[in-house]
Amino acid sequence: MQIEELDSRLLIEELQLGVKLNECVHSQRRYDFSLMLSMLVDDVCVHSQFSLPLTDKKVNKVDEESLRKTFNVGPSTPLALNSLDEINQFQQGQLVVDAQLASIRLADALNPKALAFRNDVKHIPRSVMDNTSLYCQQHRSEPAKQRLPFNVDAWLNSVQETVVKAPLMA
Repeated sequence: MQIEELDSRLLIEELQLGVKLNECVHSQRRYDFSLMLSMLVDDVCVHSQFSLPLTDKKVNKVDEESLRKTFNVGPSTPLALNSLDEINQFQQGQLVVDAQLASIRLADALNPKALAFRNDVKHIPRSVMDNTSLYCQQHRSEPAKQRLPFNVDAWLNSVQETVVKAPLMA
Protein backbone atom coordinates (compact mmCIF):
# COMPACT_ATOMS: atom_id res chain seq x y z
CA MET A 1 0.00 0.00 0.00
CA GLN A 2 1.35 3.45 -0.92
CA ILE A 3 1.80 6.15 1.72
CA GLU A 4 -0.46 8.50 -0.27
CA GLU A 5 -3.25 5.90 -0.24
CA LEU A 6 -2.82 5.42 3.51
CA ASP A 7 -2.92 9.19 4.09
CA SER A 8 -6.07 9.52 2.00
CA ARG A 9 -7.82 6.88 4.14
CA LEU A 10 -6.74 8.40 7.49
CA LEU A 11 -8.92 11.06 9.02
CA ILE A 12 -6.44 13.85 9.72
CA GLU A 13 -8.28 17.17 9.62
CA GLU A 14 -11.75 18.67 9.69
CA LEU A 15 -11.68 19.48 5.98
CA GLN A 16 -11.92 15.76 5.21
CA LEU A 17 -15.24 15.62 7.07
CA GLY A 18 -16.83 18.32 4.94
CA VAL A 19 -20.14 19.44 6.43
CA LYS A 20 -20.70 16.31 8.51
CA LEU A 21 -19.66 18.03 11.77
CA ASN A 22 -22.05 20.88 11.06
CA GLU A 23 -24.88 18.46 10.31
CA CYS A 24 -24.24 16.63 13.59
CA VAL A 25 -24.46 19.87 15.52
CA HIS A 26 -27.72 20.98 13.87
CA SER A 27 -29.38 17.58 14.21
CA GLN A 28 -28.14 17.27 17.82
CA ARG A 29 -26.27 14.02 17.24
CA ARG A 30 -23.70 14.54 19.98
CA TYR A 31 -22.32 11.01 19.87
CA ASP A 32 -21.54 11.20 16.14
CA PHE A 33 -19.97 14.62 16.65
CA SER A 34 -17.79 13.30 19.50
CA LEU A 35 -16.82 10.23 17.51
CA MET A 36 -15.73 12.27 14.49
CA LEU A 37 -13.70 14.67 16.62
CA SER A 38 -12.02 11.81 18.44
CA MET A 39 -11.00 10.23 15.13
CA LEU A 40 -9.08 13.36 14.08
CA VAL A 41 -5.32 13.47 14.58
CA ASP A 42 -4.34 14.76 18.02
CA ASP A 43 -1.58 17.02 16.73
CA VAL A 44 -3.26 20.19 15.46
CA CYS A 45 -0.05 21.27 13.76
CA VAL A 46 -0.85 18.70 11.05
CA HIS A 47 -4.16 20.40 10.21
CA SER A 48 -4.08 22.49 7.04
CA GLN A 49 -5.24 25.72 8.69
CA PHE A 50 -2.05 25.77 10.76
CA SER A 51 0.41 25.12 7.93
CA LEU A 52 1.62 28.29 6.30
CA PRO A 53 2.64 28.35 2.64
CA LEU A 54 6.35 28.46 1.99
CA THR A 55 7.57 31.65 0.37
CA ASP A 56 10.79 32.33 -1.43
CA LYS A 57 10.54 36.06 -0.98
CA LYS A 58 12.78 37.71 1.54
CA VAL A 59 10.72 39.40 4.17
CA ASN A 60 11.73 42.97 4.86
CA LYS A 61 12.37 43.54 8.50
CA VAL A 62 9.95 46.07 9.83
CA ASP A 63 10.79 48.06 12.90
CA GLU A 64 8.50 50.01 15.18
CA GLU A 65 9.45 53.42 13.80
CA SER A 66 8.64 52.50 10.20
CA LEU A 67 5.27 51.10 11.28
CA ARG A 68 4.52 54.26 13.23
CA LYS A 69 5.28 56.36 10.14
CA THR A 70 3.26 54.10 7.85
CA PHE A 71 0.15 54.17 10.01
CA ASN A 72 0.69 57.76 11.17
CA VAL A 73 0.79 56.80 14.85
CA GLY A 74 2.27 59.12 17.46
CA PRO A 75 5.35 58.44 19.56
CA SER A 76 5.48 55.41 21.83
CA THR A 77 4.76 55.74 25.51
CA PRO A 78 7.93 55.54 27.62
CA LEU A 79 7.99 53.01 30.41
CA ALA A 80 9.59 55.26 33.03
CA LEU A 81 10.85 58.81 33.51
CA ASN A 82 14.32 59.49 32.16
CA SER A 83 14.96 62.46 34.44
CA LEU A 84 13.28 64.21 37.36
CA ASP A 85 12.56 67.22 35.13
CA GLU A 86 9.85 65.18 33.39
CA ILE A 87 7.74 65.16 36.57
CA ASN A 88 6.42 68.60 35.54
CA GLN A 89 4.40 66.86 32.78
CA PHE A 90 2.13 65.40 35.45
CA GLN A 91 1.04 68.75 36.89
CA GLN A 92 -2.48 68.74 35.48
CA GLY A 93 -4.49 69.74 38.53
CA GLN A 94 -5.58 73.10 37.17
CA LEU A 95 -6.82 71.51 33.92
CA VAL A 96 -8.94 69.09 35.98
CA VAL A 97 -10.36 71.95 38.06
CA ASP A 98 -11.20 73.84 34.85
CA ALA A 99 -12.89 70.66 33.48
CA GLN A 100 -10.56 70.49 30.49
CA LEU A 101 -10.22 66.71 30.38
CA ALA A 102 -10.18 66.74 26.59
CA SER A 103 -7.05 68.92 26.71
CA ILE A 104 -5.37 66.39 29.00
CA ARG A 105 -6.23 63.52 26.61
CA LEU A 106 -5.01 65.50 23.59
CA ALA A 107 -1.75 66.46 25.30
CA ASP A 108 -1.18 62.83 26.28
CA ALA A 109 -1.88 61.62 22.73
CA LEU A 110 0.58 64.12 21.23
CA ASN A 111 3.26 63.68 23.87
CA PRO A 112 2.69 60.50 25.91
CA LYS A 113 3.72 60.57 29.54
CA ALA A 114 5.71 57.80 31.18
CA LEU A 115 3.72 54.92 32.62
CA ALA A 116 5.76 54.76 35.83
CA PHE A 117 8.11 57.00 37.73
CA ARG A 118 10.91 54.46 37.97
CA ASN A 119 12.13 51.53 35.95
CA ASP A 120 13.90 49.65 38.71
CA VAL A 121 13.37 45.90 38.77
CA LYS A 122 14.78 45.58 42.28
CA HIS A 123 12.55 48.29 43.77
CA ILE A 124 10.12 47.06 46.40
CA PRO A 125 7.36 49.47 47.38
CA ARG A 126 7.35 50.74 50.95
CA SER A 127 3.90 49.28 51.62
CA VAL A 128 5.25 45.80 50.80
CA MET A 129 8.38 46.24 52.89
CA ASP A 130 6.27 47.34 55.87
CA ASN A 131 4.56 43.93 55.82
CA THR A 132 7.79 41.93 56.00
CA SER A 133 9.73 40.84 59.06
CA LEU A 134 12.18 43.20 60.77
CA TYR A 135 15.05 40.97 59.70
CA CYS A 136 13.97 41.23 56.06
CA GLN A 137 13.61 45.02 56.31
CA GLN A 138 17.04 45.39 57.89
CA HIS A 139 18.64 42.99 55.41
CA ARG A 140 17.09 44.90 52.49
CA SER A 141 18.12 48.33 53.78
CA GLU A 142 21.77 47.46 54.42
CA PRO A 143 24.14 47.46 51.49
CA ALA A 144 25.24 44.04 50.33
CA LYS A 145 28.11 42.82 52.44
CA GLN A 146 31.02 41.36 50.57
CA ARG A 147 32.43 38.09 51.73
CA LEU A 148 35.74 38.27 53.49
CA PRO A 149 38.56 36.36 51.85
CA PHE A 150 39.07 32.93 53.39
CA ASN A 151 42.53 31.40 53.59
CA VAL A 152 41.81 27.69 53.42
CA ASP A 153 45.45 26.62 53.75
CA ALA A 154 45.95 28.58 56.97
CA TRP A 155 42.72 27.19 58.40
CA LEU A 156 43.73 23.61 57.58
CA ASN A 157 47.18 24.16 59.11
CA SER A 158 45.65 25.46 62.33
CA VAL A 159 43.26 22.50 62.50
CA GLN A 160 46.15 20.11 61.94
CA GLU A 161 48.27 21.77 64.64
CA THR A 162 45.36 21.61 67.07
CA VAL A 163 44.88 17.92 66.42
CA VAL A 164 48.61 17.16 66.74
CA LYS A 165 49.09 19.19 69.92
CA ALA A 166 45.88 18.05 71.60
CA PRO A 167 46.35 15.52 74.38
CA LEU A 168 45.11 12.09 73.58
CA MET A 169 41.89 11.27 75.25
CA ALA A 170 41.76 8.01 77.11
